[in-house]
Amino acid sequence: MHRWAGGTVRVAARRRLGLRELGVSFPAAAGDHLPWFTEGARRLVEILRAADPAAPVWTWGPDGHVRFWSRRMLHESAVHRCDLDLALGRDPVVAPATAEDGVAELLENLESAAAFAPKIENLRGGGRTLAFTATDIGARWLLHLRPDRLEWNREDGSAATADAEVGGDVSDVLLFLWGRRELDDPRLRLSGDDDLLTHWVENSAI
Repeated sequence: MHRWAGGTVRVAARRRLGLRELGVSFPAAAGDHLPWFTEGARRLVEILRAADPAAPVWTWGPDGHVRFWSRRMLHESAVHRCDLDLALGRDPVVAPATAEDGVAELLENLESAAAFAPKIENLRGGGRTLAFTATDIGARWLLHLRPDRLEWNREDGSAATADAEVGGDVSDVLLFLWGRRELDDPRLRLSGDDDLLTHWVENSAI
């Protein structure tokens, strides 16, 4: 992902380019992956810092500018770092400021992700609303499942009703949205329609 995103920005791609088109190759030996990962991350940061954030470039989300990739790669890396923590038996935590933006970034891009995660289309319809509440920072996001689109807004301190709600620290809310916290996780507080929460889990994976 680091090499793909970095290469996309480096050549100012105007369409989706594959790894081969971007000249990405993989290590021949398993033991070479760690330096390969490290070099890919270093090069990605160099490319993004040298690029104009407002420059146009192909993206899979609604923001067709370099800044999409800077933001996307931050959250991509944060979630997969949490995967490493989970694999090692550690409890992952995302810094609150990063997790707060990560929730918004996922909701902004969710509908566009249906191009490669078609189950997202199943979330539309019925006019139901899901709320995601980060109690530690006082943030609340509402996702409205419209018949023709997904629509979201942030309403901190709002008493607007939702058909189902997931609450917890912002890090745990983000990890739930990315499928790294399950519905029965004691860190989460759930309310409302259990079937809707299950429907979200079964169809929201990107």
